[in-house]
Amino acid sequence: MFFVDTIEIEGLGNRHYLAGGARAAVAVDPPRDIDQVIAAAARRGVRITHVVETHIHNDYVTGGLELARVTGAAYLVPAAAQVSFARVPVSDGDVIEVDQELSVRALATPGHTPHHTAYVLEDGGTPVAAFTGGSLLIGTVGRPDLVEPRLTENLARAQHASAHRLAAELPDDTSVLPTHGFGSFCSSGQAEGDASTIGREKTVNAAFAQDVDSFVADLLAGLEDVPAYYAHMGPANSAGPDPVDLTSPRRADAEEIAARLAAGEWVVDLRNRVAFAQGHVAGSFNFEADGKIATYLAWMIPWGKPVTLLAETPQQLAEAQRELVRVGIDRPAAAATGGPSDWLRPGDAPAAFRRAVFAGLAAELSAGKVPVVLDVRRDSERAGGYIEGSVHIPVHALHQRIDEVPAGEVWVHCAGGMRAGIAASLLDAAGRDVVAIDDGFDQAADAGLAIRSAA
Repeated sequence: MFFVDTIEIEGLGNRHYLAGGARAAVAVDPPRDIDQVIAAAARRGVRITHVVETHIHNDYVTGGLELARVTGAAYLVPAAAQVSFARVPVSDGDVIEVDQELSVRALATPGHTPHHTAYVLEDGGTPVAAFTGGSLLIGTVGRPDLVEPRLTENLARAQHASAHRLAAELPDDTSVLPTHGFGSFCSSGQAEGDASTIGREKTVNAAFAQDVDSFVADLLAGLEDVPAYYAHMGPANSAGPDPVDLTSPRRADAEEIAARLAAGEWVVDLRNRVAFAQGHVAGSFNFEADGKIATYLAWMIPWGKPVTLLAETPQQLAEAQRELVRVGIDRPAAAATGGPSDWLRPGDAPAAFRRAVFAGLAAELSAGKVPVVLDVRRDSERAGGYIEGSVHIPVHALHQRIDEVPAGEVWVHCAGGMRAGIAASLLDAAGRDVVAIDDGFDQAADAGLAIRSAA
């Protein structure tokens, strides 16, 4: 008998796995906060004997090196990956014995990276699952453009070939267990469903529905902006990440918070966007702890700039720290808990801005007012329809392009409200008169707003 446990990191849209038998287990693409993996092994009563990486990751800092060190496990990394630490190099066809009758077989699947390797879990020699990392995902494939622009087309072609190799060598009932594809920007598209098999992928995945030239053309045409912090993840993983330090940051009082803002540092308020709009420290930015804080904060903050975190509770602060270390933001410069009354100096008033829905914007326009309508969605979202006359700056680019927002009152929207909240906080900190639209974009047309198609 074998087991496969999934460790899901929703904020980054990734899954990590622990697979094993009665006594031993292998960890696949572990997250940086390895305590989750160790706890999963303890619940199973097994020893982690092997840690494997499908590739050098571009979207998060791996915990593989530290997990192997702590557990004494062998650390398996594709042989062609250039790394600066000792590891067991893995080549196509290598078989790693995990437990009695249970093994993993390395299968070269280049495309997401040149050295990408999938691992086939075999029970008594029969394939039962494939840990496909960033190659074959659920309904899509991993991006081929994260390594080197000159390699992108060749890697896209390799993705097509790798998908077909998996389909040719594995039974249809083999489970497909990717690392990416559940919201990760390492995926070339969103996962179609929550679970899959090789047989299902043959019927739903474009890699099998199209010839290689059509597949590559569509894949490359659909690629969107790469999160800026990705440039730092590969080098960190190749060098060997440091152990995680999740101890509480140094606490900052109101005077220090003000001083850090005055110095141009980032002060990030983790509360929900409703509370932030109602009152916050002027100049602070709002990245909700319950949103994709790791992705968007790491994408937007100038890399290496000190960040101070403001949280409602110690638990909210601790959870945010855990999210951020996964993308290499290791130690906040300082932190504080409570609310604006705890974070403001005596005599300082909290800042605030309005919130609205699309019907409110329609009412403004009907009354003859002409506010700036700022759309902070991604290019692909805007291509599906946009409000006539709106200005488009994706949220991840707004901090650097804020001077492009026309003068006047700004009504900012995204697809649901979270990114509009981030954008509104940036505009508010820049001294702009802003209204955050906290509404689903599908309500815009129902409110009577004119929607235009990019086509």
